[in-house]
This record gives sequence, C-alpha cells and structure tokens, in this order.
Amino acid sequence: MAKGEKCSFCGRGENEVRLLMPGRDGCICDECAEQAYLLAEEYLHKRRKKDSKWAISLEELPKPDEIKKFLDQYVIGQDDAKRYLAVSVYNHYKRIMQAASDDDVEIEKSNIIMVGPTGTGKTLLAKTIARLLKVPFTIVDATVLTEAGYVGEDIESILTRLLQVADYDVEAAERGIVFIDEIDKIARKSDNPSITRDVSGEGVQQGLLKLLEGSIVNVPPQGGRKHPEQKMIPVNTKNILYICGGAFDGIERKIAMRLNAHVVGFNGGGSNNRIDRENLLQYIAPQDLKAYGLIPEIIGRLPILTYLQPLDREALRRILVEPKNSIVKQYVKLFEMDGVKLTFDDDMLDYVVDKAIEFKLGARGLRSIVETVMMDAMYETPSSSKKKLHITRSYAEKKLEKAKLLAV
Repeated sequence: MAKGEKCSFCGRGENEVRLLMPGRDGCICDECAEQAYLLAEEYLHKRRKKDSKWAISLEELPKPDEIKKFLDQYVIGQDDAKRYLAVSVYNHYKRIMQAASDDDVEIEKSNIIMVGPTGTGKTLLAKTIARLLKVPFTIVDATVLTEAGYVGEDIESILTRLLQVADYDVEAAERGIVFIDEIDKIARKSDNPSITRDVSGEGVQQGLLKLLEGSIVNVPPQGGRKHPEQKMIPVNTKNILYICGGAFDGIERKIAMRLNAHVVGFNGGGSNNRIDRENLLQYIAPQDLKAYGLIPEIIGRLPILTYLQPLDREALRRILVEPKNSIVKQYVKLFEMDGVKLTFDDDMLDYVVDKAIEFKLGARGLRSIVETVMMDAMYETPSSSKKKLHITRSYAEKKLEKAKLLAV
C-alpha cells in the first residue's frame, strides 16, 4: 500500500486509524468497516422481518368477527368460547404491532383458559384457529410435564416446540401462541399446599408461572435431556399468548357448593330456582378453579375464563354433516378417491347420534362409531366393482352389534 493512502469513507490517513484495508480503487479503515457491518445487519434484519412468512400488516389483521366466522366453518356452536378466543387472538396481534410504537402505554397480554367436558371442541378450536394465524402456533399436552429432574418433559419443552414451528426464528417465536391442553391434569392433588413433592401437579404449575408471566427462559433447541451439551437459546416469553384448555372433570360439584345449588327441602328455594343445574359450567368462576387444584398465582395469570357447553343432540347431529371437515364429508371423500359414490340415510345418522349420547363421549364418540360402522365397507369396497354405496340404519345396527359396541 502506497504511503499517504486515506480511507475512502472518512478521509483519515493510515496514521490516524488502527487498520487501513486496501481495495481495488480505494481503502477502508477498521472503524468504517465496523460501521458498515452494523448498518448492513440492521437493513438485512428489517428485510428479513418484512419478508418473513410470520409478518403481518394492519391491513391483513383479521377482525374478531372474521376470526369467529372462520371458526364457524369448522366448529359447531360454542359461540361464547369462540368470541373470547377471537378477541384474545385479535388483541395479541395488536400487541405485536404496538411493540414498535413509542407510546408509553403498554398493552398487557390476556392469557385465556377454556373449561369444558371432553369432546366439546377445545382442541379443535385451537387447531382450527392455527390455520388462520400468521404467528407461530403450537399445541402441547400438560399431562407429560414434570418438574425439572424427574421423568417426563421439562416445562421448557413447551418453548422448544414453539421454536421448531417458527423454524428457530427466535423473534417470531417470541410473538407466538401456545395452546396448553389438559391443563386440569396438573391440578394440585390435595386441597392443602403440598409439603412433599408433587412433581406432576403443583410443581409444574409453579414452573409454568415464569412462562405465563413473561421472563427470559433458556430453551434447549432439541429438548433438554437427550442433548445436555447443546447451546441454550434465550427466549423472552413476555409477548407469547397462552391459551389453556381442560375438562376439569367434576368441577360442577365445586360450582354447586359455591352456589349452594345442591340444597333440597324447605330451604332449597329462593335464588337457587334460577340456576340451571343441567349446565353449571356457565357459572364457573376463578374460585372454582382454585378449589379444583389450580394455585392462585396461575389463575391470576389466566385472566380470561370461558366455558364450552355440553353438546346436545342437535349439535351432535350438525357436527356430523355441517362443518367443512365433517365426519360424513371425510368418508365421502375417502370413497370418492376409489371412484365410489357414498351416501347415508338420515335415519342412520340419527342412530349414530343417539349412540354417541349413550356412550357419553361427545363429538369424539361420533367418529369412533362411524369408523366401526364403515370398517368392513372400507375393507371390501376398494377391491370390488361397486360404484355406489348407501349406508342404512339396519346396516349400522348390524355392524355395531358385530363389534359388540351395543353391549357397552
């Protein structure tokens, strides 16, 4: 390099800088090179954020009524739960956008907990809304979670799955939504605070607090126990929305005790006459969750509480045929792929609904019953020359009798 060379950017000579690097038609000093690197990183970061599949603009933001209408296409009934869910998700989108503003007002996140009997659509609601979202979304099961160091999965595995969905884009994962299913399975095993280890109950609830509230958690990218040598990824949970769901089997007794709805005799009148004893879940309150076994700290971090109604006969009948991915439409599609036109008698569908109510399995019972009825047809039809198949009530009765389901 010839003497007297100067930096082509700042004009300083080689005696004024630590390092002067020559190029084809000029030079650059170490300080200008560092500044250029930082500027390039900032520009590329903004470009990556704009081009990310998780990016969303104000114009694309789905309104609560649009979210509910989308859910209506796949889930029958449960309007109250849909409204709560739609508003929570919409507000979560707005919180993401508000994070870039200079306003001093900070919008707090509103985690939600849904309570309802098995087979009423809690997990289906979560899976359906995941189709609509432009933020990373994952569903995890609380039943496998234990305190760190015990057999099972660590609490941090929840965030590991969120990272995997986001293709390890930490910034996208920090704006994601997590659905924690079977939250009631980590309830405290007794009414008194545990003086011994409750590694899959109260201990897990204590571990979840830091995730729900918002803190920086070191997450093992491939799961913690199989790869203990891996480098941890810090994830800030402050902007992650948590939706929890659980059956809370038997919580109606807690609600009844609080409402004194079980009172009979001369003192059993008054306001209790206005209580719908067939659907006590509609009166659920945070104190009922506490009585069931959730600790007050975790209830306080799940401020939105909603319920799902038990499915009546009419709702189950509609579930069979109306949603976009209804059970009937799925079987029609399966047979159509073999060139067979499948039809059902209305009387047969009514019979399936009656059996689902009898077995008390909710919407899941519909699937298992139809699967049993259709098993022989699905086995024989692809190899036959049939082009049409009509399923009657008498056919369904024979198949259920053959499978010994009628003896249940």
